[in-house]
Amino acid sequence: MTRVALVTGASRGIGAATARLLGERGFRVVVNHRDSAEEAEKVAAEIAERGGEAVVIRADVTVADDVAAMTEQIGRRWGGVDALVHNALTPFAITSYAELTWDQLGGKLDRELRAAFLVTKAVTPGMVARGYGRLVYLSTGLSKRPREGMITLGTAKAALDQFVRFVAQELAPHGVTANLVAPATVDETTGIRRLSPERVLRLGEATPMGRLVRPAEVARTIAFFAGDEAGFTTGTYAPVNGGAAMD
Repeated sequence: MTRVALVTGASRGIGAATARLLGERGFRVVVNHRDSAEEAEKVAAEIAERGGEAVVIRADVTVADDVAAMTEQIGRRWGGVDALVHNALTPFAITSYAELTWDQLGGKLDRELRAAFLVTKAVTPGMVARGYGRLVYLSTGLSKRPREGMITLGTAKAALDQFVRFVAQELAPHGVTANLVAPATVDETTGIRRLSPERVLRLGEATPMGRLVRPAEVARTIAFFAGDEAGFTTGTYAPVNGGAAMD
């Protein structure tokens, strides 16, 4: 059976690398984007060139109507979603606690959980009905270990982590798994441009492997949880950080 994977925020970085890899592994891939159609179409074209199937769907995953329309379109085309990779990153402020406002923190919390809630609610009824599903969410090591300036992202991802554990517990009897993949700072991504070159260098040097993680490396971990091999693994938190934090 050909599985269908929905990758949110799939036009670049980790999302694009994951979409391409899942396409290579035989998934039909939905390349979701919010405002980067050209890049998303390029990812879909690359999947097709390698013999896979992909479709581009524009949707803001923080907007309920967008998510509902996307899910309906997938259902009409391919019957439903077997694997959700929720990668889309909502905006966040880089700030100290001293300068933090509630709008910055509360806004990030709302967007982070709203997006995860909406996409999860949209795809899980079909998964439960079929007795099969894979849910994979992108977290970050910042949800467990603070770093200067990253209070909004770290706090929001910590909330996401716990949401996913509750989902994993409730859906496990229905053959649906839910897992978290938590990369360290990722090279070759849009987010890295918000950091100074000096800080990027220090982050890489602080890792035992001496560099930042690459999108393709994160994608391989995601693909494991999205596949059949991880059928008895749920509620887990998988760091991809080159040994920067060892639990």
